[in-house]
Amino acid sequence: MSLDPDDWDAFGAQAHAALDRAIARLRDVREGPVWRPAPAEVLTAFEAPTPTGPRPFEQVLDDVEQLVAPYVTGNTHPLFMGWVHGAGTPYGMVAEMLAAGLNANCGGRNHIGPVVERQITAWMAQAFGFPADASGLLVTGASQANLVGVLVARAHALGLVARPEGLAGRPRLTAYASVEAHGCVAKAMDIAGLGSDQLRRLPTGEDGGLSLEALRAAIARDRAAGLMPFLVVGSAGTVNTGAFDDLAGLAGICAAEGLWFHVDGAFGALAAFSPRLKTRLEGLEQAHSVAFDFHKWAHVPYDAGFVLVRDAAAHRATFANPLDYLSREPAGLAAGETWPCDLGPDLSRGFRALKVWVTLQTLGTDALGAAMEANCEAAAYLARRIEASGHFELAAPVGLNIVCFGVKGDADGALARRLVIALHESGRAAPSTTQRDGRAVVRAAIFNHRTTIADIDAFVADLETTLAAL
Repeated sequence: MSLDPDDWDAFGAQAHAALDRAIARLRDVREGPVWRPAPAEVLTAFEAPTPTGPRPFEQVLDDVEQLVAPYVTGNTHPLFMGWVHGAGTPYGMVAEMLAAGLNANCGGRNHIGPVVERQITAWMAQAFGFPADASGLLVTGASQANLVGVLVARAHALGLVARPEGLAGRPRLTAYASVEAHGCVAKAMDIAGLGSDQLRRLPTGEDGGLSLEALRAAIARDRAAGLMPFLVVGSAGTVNTGAFDDLAGLAGICAAEGLWFHVDGAFGALAAFSPRLKTRLEGLEQAHSVAFDFHKWAHVPYDAGFVLVRDAAAHRATFANPLDYLSREPAGLAAGETWPCDLGPDLSRGFRALKVWVTLQTLGTDALGAAMEANCEAAAYLARRIEASGHFELAAPVGLNIVCFGVKGDADGALARRLVIALHESGRAAPSTTQRDGRAVVRAAIFNHRTTIADIDAFVADLETTLAAL
């Protein structure tokens, strides 16, 4: 039997009403709390037994409005600033809906989905100064994109024979990143079978970037111990403070040592869209691979990570897996030499490229870059307000759009933790905490394109009144 609605007109009216409500939520996002916990009765509703019979679609949509929409993370709100989350746009939301309607499997085959993805690859190669024939792939997020980078680097170091034969008997590979590198890099080493302990997490300088001297010394020690250095991971925007490694310096060391140079640019790589911020990315054009997210500073709806690889042949050789049922033909739906499934772990893949394409086409990179610059200006303003405060103090340099600050006299950070929880539960703001110099501090990551200077003033006022109440 068909699973389509019996009454298309009634379904259309219900669907349009649901879209209208979604649009209104974004339009009026300032009016609601940033976050609210789901009450017990809502949580109980999700303990129901598996449904075996139908319910009216309109009732299900009502449940979405009542049980789901009010209790999500809150990153569309301008005072959500705790984690590195994009805010989304109405245009991306509609594109996601359209992609769901098309229901295209973009793992391969000769259709428009992979063509759109190749267009995005070409745009990003141009933005980053990569060759025009670079290879790219949309993935869930920078965690998977970094894993792809590690796997391509592993294949480059050990040769393709390691794919069928495994790692037994191969040289022990070592990789290098700063102590501020994202935890997904160590996880990628684990998943790749290389061991998370083989990632050398090295100290940073005063600017928060990986120490080049420490890197050279670590490579020399590992070579002397009979190990095989193979990879350096540079950070373009660390998760704690937004610091950038010296990418040009890292590229020079990698070239001299014969190492793969991968950049984790989860949010910072897209600073390439801003003429003012892209100077922080000098050296990125020399990387062998770059991981980043469109769902962070480009505000594409989740999820939309990306990996760009300079050597398309090396990328394809790492993942391509010829099988009878994936045979390529000279024409028809099975035509095409390289399919997206040849470039990553997934065969079944959604049409992520459409929402990226619609966002870039609708807004343009200039507007996205200007929104990034506005976030950085808001962060600099918040830093000035913190420095002028009698109760708070900066806990790290503010190099971009992340402000870490502590409560004066709060030696272990216990008061900072209570302050952040109180702000969350008030619904007025959602910063997070992190650790700096052995104590917990407040971390305000300003990524939302809706955040204004007036929002920052309101946030500082809430900080002061909440701290006084505590």
